[in-house]
Amino acid sequence: MAEPPHSSADTMGDRLRRLRALMEEHDLAGLIVPHSDEYLGEYTPACAERLAWITGFTGSAGLAIVLRERAAVFSDGRYITQMDDQVDGEIWDRLHISQTPPQEWLKDHATPAERIGYDPRIISAATLNTFAQSGANLIPTSENLIDRVWADRPATPRSPVTLHPLAFAGETSAAKRGALAADLAQDGQDAVVLADTTSVAWLLNIRGADVPCTPVVLAFAILHRDARVDLFVEPDRVAADVRDGLGSEVSILPPAHLEASLAALGGKTVALDPTTTPVWFTQVLERHNARIVEANDPCALPRARKNDVEQQGARTAHLRDAVAVCRFLHWMDQHAIGSTELGLVKQLAAFRAEVPDYRGDSFDTIAGTGPNGAIIHYRVTSETDRTIEADTVCLIDSGGQYPDGTTDITRTVWTGPDAPPAEVKAAFTRVLKGNLRLGAAVFPQGTPGSALDALARLALWEGRLDFDHGTGHGVGSYLSVHEGPQRISKMANKVALEPGMIVSNEPGYYRPGAFGIRLETLVLVTAPEPGPENRMFLSFETLTLAPFDKRLIDVELLGADDAARLDEYHAQVLKKIGPLLPAETAAWLSHACSPINRK
Repeated sequence: MAEPPHSSADTMGDRLRRLRALMEEHDLAGLIVPHSDEYLGEYTPACAERLAWITGFTGSAGLAIVLRERAAVFSDGRYITQMDDQVDGEIWDRLHISQTPPQEWLKDHATPAERIGYDPRIISAATLNTFAQSGANLIPTSENLIDRVWADRPATPRSPVTLHPLAFAGETSAAKRGALAADLAQDGQDAVVLADTTSVAWLLNIRGADVPCTPVVLAFAILHRDARVDLFVEPDRVAADVRDGLGSEVSILPPAHLEASLAALGGKTVALDPTTTPVWFTQVLERHNARIVEANDPCALPRARKNDVEQQGARTAHLRDAVAVCRFLHWMDQHAIGSTELGLVKQLAAFRAEVPDYRGDSFDTIAGTGPNGAIIHYRVTSETDRTIEADTVCLIDSGGQYPDGTTDITRTVWTGPDAPPAEVKAAFTRVLKGNLRLGAAVFPQGTPGSALDALARLALWEGRLDFDHGTGHGVGSYLSVHEGPQRISKMANKVALEPGMIVSNEPGYYRPGAFGIRLETLVLVTAPEPGPENRMFLSFETLTLAPFDKRLIDVELLGADDAARLDEYHAQVLKKIGPLLPAETAAWLSHACSPINRK
């Protein structure tokens, strides 16, 4: 994620003072600053990195509250260590968002009468409601105050809109629009607002390059019950062939026409998802007397259920990606010691660049060695870059974007030459057991991911260890590497895992100041098979194909059952990837994938 440029003389304290002066002009005692942009996506363009600009925190999830005399920044367990490193603790309270919810902090530090500002275009109704329920006096601003004080704010991206071919999409946009429009009509709804850029991309079979790592166009859409779509994007970004591909039922309208188009829905029944749509839409529709129905984004589930073409695309994309990853792991075995974290990132990118149809990373590569590996979503910079030493744990989490699929893989390796300490091997082995057990799960149809989460944690819990992040997130098809609505997590989730869904399997363990371990593979939920009483059961097909570092495994702790699972997985890796590798790397892979009970 790009960090907004700024003058070295322009300190965080200076920025905060300018913002507070502007708040005073607007008679505001406070301001809520979410990480999100107008599309509420995880990845945002440089021009929308307002949270990073005002706080210094560059994580992809967070929120800040600025009061007259005090300010706080919040994020989840993935980013706490990073936040402590990046944010000045003398001018900001740095808080875990679950342990100290922002609305509770605001309630403790502001009176109910004080006016707390927010930009309705960059905050969801669901998020805003949490503050309203705590009694905050919330005041929408007509402009974004951060933008007013950000003098060198980057330009808004304007990448061309491109078509996502049917050979990769597997279903025409017309068919998708027709199916969703029929659902709208059945539910008595006239239209639905689509604010999630991945939903717009999926529905219309379009892609773009407006944000890092996710091939989307920053655009809103309105789907009508007759299957027509209004797409709000600058018309000069849509070439004639793309217009022809979209067809006559898709109208290209400038973003400046959005408010008028919403006003035209006055008196009609309009659906929107309160978690993925900025509250501004609700406020405009209410002003024009539209009947608003809060509902889940209708694209989310069908987008998550990959069709047969997308499933096969995922398999082939992972095969090609695995060639690059295995070449990189072989290179690490020979050259890691003495290299740097930035060197690892560049070398992996170089191997992926040689893969056919590689379109870029699916997220910023995480390459953390030693204590940096304990930062869950660490991103190496020139300031944090560490030299790779002998006998060190290295965590590498990376992924690629391909027109037929999106990949995401984490491997943790030992640099050697000496054997790892027993405590490191024990932790690694418990993480590996969790990955293998979850990957081998068989579960009844209708099971949500939260019901499977303990499978990935049980071996860690037995060692009195745990990890502070979800076990699995959905993954898109040449779209976002983090895709809902399915997930595997401790948190309750009613969304059942369904055939065609792709989800990550990534238990971990992190010891702050020492090392981090994460092992991630992507799995595809398979077609149902009947059980003894004809009850349908699902399982996982593992898509990711790269070996685990056997040097870090405690064979006795692994046990016979998990050793057999590991050997079976490694045999598949060798069979599928070995023939695609150069001879020297193929020989390395043969050794890396040999049965665990052999030396």
